[in-house]
Amino acid sequence: MPARAIDTATIAFGLVSIPIKIYSTSEPSHEIHFHLIHEGCGRRLKQQYICEKHGVVTRDEMTKGFELTKGNFVELEKEELKALEAVASDEVAIREFVPATAIDPIYVDRTYYLGPDKGGERAYRLLRDALEEAELVGIAAYSARGKQYIVEVRPFEDGLAMHQLRYNDEVKSWSQVPLGKMPKSAPAELALAAQIIDQLRHDTFDPDQYEDEVKDRVRKLIAEKAKGGEIVAPPEAPKPVVTDLMAALKASLAGESRAPAADDRGSRNGKGKRAAARSARGHTARAPRTSRARPHARTTRARASAKRAHR
Repeated sequence: MPARAIDTATIAFGLVSIPIKIYSTSEPSHEIHFHLIHEGCGRRLKQQYICEKHGVVTRDEMTKGFELTKGNFVELEKEELKALEAVASDEVAIREFVPATAIDPIYVDRTYYLGPDKGGERAYRLLRDALEEAELVGIAAYSARGKQYIVEVRPFEDGLAMHQLRYNDEVKSWSQVPLGKMPKSAPAELALAAQIIDQLRHDTFDPDQYEDEVKDRVRKLIAEKAKGGEIVAPPEAPKPVVTDLMAALKASLAGESRAPAADDRGSRNGKGKRAAARSARGHTARAPRTSRARPHARTTRARASAKRAHR
């Protein structure tokens, strides 16, 4: 089924205007949403807003306020906020074209698909092909839903995509990240790391090979609960052991196993595997027969010795 447009707009640059439709890139049917319900009752809970002085407040009694100091708010009227909103122009006004590599992904906030609207197919395709050939993207201003955005328009597949970008003051400066004093990488470590990276290197990215395992477990849990089955928690993943960096690099390059040597010795004669299987089933290993002499056997041997002594 064709995607449904969430908005319409016009891409404008110079004297060119291209009517477009805007589509969401997310797939809501694959998302899992929960509702708050009363435990043991099952009925959905309703949210209420409480004023410390007047109790429950309805939505028509609410407005917005900015906290100047702790507990001290500047109240803004709805009419005042409405007057401050950006006027929706329905125009993606391209202000400049920059190289595709000039925009760091850290600035990307959301992504939308852009499709041609009626009568704009030819100009739409021309812009898409021209951007791809020049390896450029368009940076534009766009106003919608009372807000003003900065967006990036770029070629995607056989059409266009639009990235909503963060403003510069909305991105935390890297200088605020505490790094401390880091030692310089040794040449030998760099060489080994480069070999490992080369082994895992691919020319393309295939998203189909990655799956959300947590989402799959949630779906399975919901299905089991719906039919009254017993829910078993998944085993906890083992925590990685911190080892020597150089040794870890060499082991990664050689594809060595991280299993302890004792397990390897035990598995040669099959005992290790059987013991591991019993442990996985929750069984306790049996003690050797020689250490479990039966009490009545010891009593019988003692009586026989006493009779021989009496004779």
